[in-house]
Amino acid sequence: MPLLTLTDIALNFGAHSLLDGVNLTLRKGNRIGLLGRNGAGKSTLMKLIAGNIKSDSGERWVRPGVKIAVLSQSLPDADDKTVYDVVASGLENVGDWLAEYHHLTQSPDPDMKRLEIVQHQLESADGWNLQQKVDTILTQLDLSPDVIMNTLSGGWRRRVALAKTLVVEPDILLLDEPTNHLDIPSIEWLEKQIREYRGALLLVTHDRRFLDRVTNMVAELDRGKLYPWEGGYQSFLVYREQQQASEEKANALFDKRLSEEEVWIRQGVKARRTRNEGRVRELEAMRRERQERREKQGRADFAVETATSSGKIVAELKYVSHSYAGKAVIADFSTVIMRGDRIGIVGPNGAGKSTLLKTILGELVPDSGEVLHGTKLEVAYFDQLRQQIDPELNLLDNICGGREFITINGKDRHGISYLGDFLFTPDRVRTPVKALSGGEQNRAILAKLFSKPANLLVLDEPTNDLDIETLELLEEILLNFDGTLLLVSHDRAFMDNVVTSILVFEGDGKINDYVGGYSDWIARGGSFDNRAEGKKTAKVSSGEGTAQQPKGAAPTVTRKKLSYKDQRELDQLPGIIETLETEMRRVEEVLSHPDFYQSEQSRIDQTLAKVTEIQQQLEKAYERWAELEALAEG
Repeated sequence: MPLLTLTDIALNFGAHSLLDGVNLTLRKGNRIGLLGRNGAGKSTLMKLIAGNIKSDSGERWVRPGVKIAVLSQSLPDADDKTVYDVVASGLENVGDWLAEYHHLTQSPDPDMKRLEIVQHQLESADGWNLQQKVDTILTQLDLSPDVIMNTLSGGWRRRVALAKTLVVEPDILLLDEPTNHLDIPSIEWLEKQIREYRGALLLVTHDRRFLDRVTNMVAELDRGKLYPWEGGYQSFLVYREQQQASEEKANALFDKRLSEEEVWIRQGVKARRTRNEGRVRELEAMRRERQERREKQGRADFAVETATSSGKIVAELKYVSHSYAGKAVIADFSTVIMRGDRIGIVGPNGAGKSTLLKTILGELVPDSGEVLHGTKLEVAYFDQLRQQIDPELNLLDNICGGREFITINGKDRHGISYLGDFLFTPDRVRTPVKALSGGEQNRAILAKLFSKPANLLVLDEPTNDLDIETLELLEEILLNFDGTLLLVSHDRAFMDNVVTSILVFEGDGKINDYVGGYSDWIARGGSFDNRAEGKKTAKVSSGEGTAQQPKGAAPTVTRKKLSYKDQRELDQLPGIIETLETEMRRVEEVLSHPDFYQSEQSRIDQTLAKVTEIQQQLEKAYERWAELEALAEG
């Protein structure tokens, strides 16, 4: 039996139709990923399901007794409330009594009269069972009840919000961008929590790997309509491509017929003599249908303006250390960043990823060690705090600096046209940045970032709030970028797709480097331990003794530092192997041609010798790669 159904739901904002005849059924066990462009109405649909807003028409039905809980994009306030206060508030009135009872029992000199009153209220409302639920969820989520909210990072405040959502044991769970503000270890922990949830789930996320791992259905909100698909995200992409092709074909046929009818109606006196009034009415209906057609929003279209090449060495760090409040963030770290390197930086929230970026760029001076910069550097820096744009100014003034035009690749271009490539309509470009959505603000930063020539791109969490299509376009752009890339991101699929090596914060300020992406590191035995803030349950070996790990934890692979020459060779080998394999496939295509052995004997011998040569080179490259990998991993 359904838990909730929406039937022919319509919702308009002024003249804009946001939802147009939406139908949806939620049953126990449904795990639905809700997709759609920024501004398509995903968050609005969730609010409507939760009962926070009403539709203009249609019917919302909820089975009696069904509990609905919502995790919104916004974080809980960083105020002076305790974690216990916030989590217990998910139980409404009983939560207030539980929070008060908790504070009274923790006080060294409680008001006994007030304590008696609160106990009586809890007994009459089944409060002791509810108290047990709060205590259980705090334990499951590894949350300390008496920690003050304003001392927690964004990732831990997100965890508190999830605890508040789950404590009511909802039948329907609505999650709006649950991975925002979470680091990779917390995202992997959240995946496990959601997979164990047994109710109906509807979530919005831009994290494709997270989407694949926790959902069994996909529904896309496109131009007011909801298109469900039973299956995973990858199979949905195939289905959507087929649907779009069918839609384009049907629209083309409709437009052709409409054009022919318009020619007929304008044929003058001759046509009027033979005019069929039914045909005229049909033409008028076709005109209305064409006018009401909602065109699919165009794809963002932008690119990096590449500057002249930098020097061969971009930056060199020699024994760099940096600490905050006596805690080591970077400890005795050395590395060389070469032109063309594509490096991902990975670690838990608060580990020091942004600090490392600013140290590399020279914005922070290390406590000890030396940072040397190469020549001809043109840096474009995407800051996750969005400090590059003024929230009080409108978008056009932010990007064009008060002018109407912006210079791109040496040519002036109107700011409205340029921002149109980033899917901003003319009315939005004069909107103050503070009134834009999170996704729009991120696109605004990209617009400003890519308006300047650069040979070093530094991106600190660029994927937050971007829709999946824009995120995939950003991937394409970065793959075609000829310069050097430094990337901090919690999006594992995004990082795997664009970087060729990673720097991993492994505790106590130790940073180690690995060839490949995040998944390659995991495949070699790398792992993060889920630890409470301020605690450490595992230590990375410093070279003396053996690394200590929690019982049952996966072993952590600790890489020894290679010489500079060996490290560069190891970094270059994957590209060399790929080139040799490509050459081998090309030669094998020649060998497989039916007429190959009918050609001259000298050509046959030369080609066969080439195959042998490439095979030998590949074997040597694989052998050397395995040797260096073994040396690096100790």
